[in-house]
Amino acid sequence: MRETTTTSPAGPRSSGTADASSKAPGTDNASGVRPGWLLGIVLAGQFMALLDVFIVNVAAPTMRTDLGTSGAELQLIVAGYVISYSVLLITGARLGAMLGHRRMYLGGLVLFTAASLACGLAASSGQLIAFRLVQGAGAAAMIPQVLSLIQRNFTGTARVRALGVYAAVLATGAAAGQIAGGLLVSADLFGWSWRPVFLVNVVVGIPLLVLGARVLPRDEPRPAAGGGPVYGGVLDRGGLVLLASAVSLFTVPLVLGQELDWPVWGWVMLGGSVAAAVAFAAYESSLARRGGVPLFPPRVVRAPGMPVSVVRAGLAMVVNSAFMFVMALHLQAGLGFGALRAGLTFVPTAVAFGVAGLTWQRLPERLRPALVPTGFATLTVSFLAVGLAMRDGGEGGPGFYLGLTGVGLGLALAFSPSLTGALSLVRPEDAPHASGLMTTTAQLGGLIGVATVGTLYLERLGALTVQNSADAVWDSSVALAAVGVLGLLAGVRYRYRR
Repeated sequence: MRETTTTSPAGPRSSGTADASSKAPGTDNASGVRPGWLLGIVLAGQFMALLDVFIVNVAAPTMRTDLGTSGAELQLIVAGYVISYSVLLITGARLGAMLGHRRMYLGGLVLFTAASLACGLAASSGQLIAFRLVQGAGAAAMIPQVLSLIQRNFTGTARVRALGVYAAVLATGAAAGQIAGGLLVSADLFGWSWRPVFLVNVVVGIPLLVLGARVLPRDEPRPAAGGGPVYGGVLDRGGLVLLASAVSLFTVPLVLGQELDWPVWGWVMLGGSVAAAVAFAAYESSLARRGGVPLFPPRVVRAPGMPVSVVRAGLAMVVNSAFMFVMALHLQAGLGFGALRAGLTFVPTAVAFGVAGLTWQRLPERLRPALVPTGFATLTVSFLAVGLAMRDGGEGGPGFYLGLTGVGLGLALAFSPSLTGALSLVRPEDAPHASGLMTTTAQLGGLIGVATVGTLYLERLGALTVQNSADAVWDSSVALAAVGVLGLLAGVRYRYRR
């Protein structure tokens, strides 16, 4: 029988007997890999890396007591991981295209797991800061490959479902990190205090490495003219240097500015980040005109839904990270909750996000264009509900937990459909670029949220009292609601094109 070729939004694919015969029993993709195992392995690594952005928040007070860290050192312990992760993320995406996604995922997992062990054994604040930077580098090598492996090994409705699970994992990491951190610190396993929040990565990472080496599909290089293997793409060194400079100059003062009372050098760095970003855009445009390969090819940036999805994904992560940061501080410092109780408080948010994130695709097609605006509207109302419930300095009662549930629901509707709608139309060969773009946007959104709304809370707090903290939560809730309105306006006219 003659083989025919059809074209889909995901790119060209074969149909007919050749396509059917290329599938192994029990699989639904051409690589012969069991999709459930593949998705489980890559998303477990994704979840573990995201968990470490937030899990340290709950353990921070215990670390400060145990290691005698200064405020600035504690900030670097908490945020050094995110700085390294954000700066190197695009590099990791491009190296995955060049060297192979399987190779980079497993290599990043090795580095992340080894650095986690070193963090758990660290004897001083300086050591812990250094190992956290290495841990972030491992995550930056590993995480961009997740979307690429999904894009290359799933098609059609299977890809849409996989992207939905990916989105759920991405945004529940914040709440799950608070919960896991509270459980591990309160358990004080073997008398190790805060150290299990890092050592748990070793327990999970080693089995993932073993399974990943067996299950993940082999990278398939194409032969180069000189005879060596080439997996795709070239390294845009100039673009990487300019982008890394822009991200570094932007993130470092945001992370350390409030703790150090916003020194002059911080404002100089922020100004420098703008200049570096402009230089990066100009360089990339020039490179594309010369026929080179920029970090973000124009076809990816201009893909249907991509520009507005980038904006909305960033705004969703702004409110997600900022809300978790502010509430963790209020619950522990303001209301005196223990680490376990503070972590478990976020269960309604995590559950609501997980359920909504995994079920929104079952809604009728005609309702889907309204999901993202509805999500941001729900976030706006829920932030105000949380702020009002906590405003009198009490524990909030049913209104507080209803607001927490609304936050999870709103985040799921705002984030998951926009991510899935954009990436489901990106061609498999563009997966590394889209992965780097969306993941970097999410991480920078989180940093901006903590640096802006988190700083507002800390500035409004002043002397630590229950009522001062409650007032600061209200001000922060109003700011978060304002960001929700921006997201609502950004998505009013957006429509999916499938």
